[in-house]
Amino acid sequence: MSEPQQTGLEYLRSFVDSNAAPFGKLLGFHLAEVEFGRVVFEGKPDETHYNPHGIVHGGYAASMLDSALGCCVQTTLPAGQTYTTIELKINYVRAMTAETGLVRATATSIHTGRRMATSEGRLVDPNGKLIAHGSTTCMILS
Repeated sequence: MSEPQQTGLEYLRSFVDSNAAPFGKLLGFHLAEVEFGRVVFEGKPDETHYNPHGIVHGGYAASMLDSALGCCVQTTLPAGQTYTTIELKINYVRAMTAETGLVRATATSIHTGRRMATSEGRLVDPNGKLIAHGSTTCMILS
């Protein structure tokens, strides 16, 4: 949650490359870039993220995209406001393995209103191939 004296963008700038968010640390991804209406998370999936089929669990992609989509919304909020996700939609395009390498989840803001905000994002491999894409709707909280 952002500090009342900081905008969402100011707050998130302090997290760039710090791997400070506990959930991101657990899954091995971090906030790499942040600007108003756009964020990028980076992570490198490994065998600890595998499902029983020997590929990275879909929850890894969903978690990276959920983080990027929500933080993207946060960059558009003034001091004293926060948000919560009320809808998340993910489309999976290809599987990941430990050999996939560094993946990037980039999200951009679509709309921020008084009570709702939306954003969309893409998760890509090191060659820019699409792994998954998604969108979110967030409720703005005062």
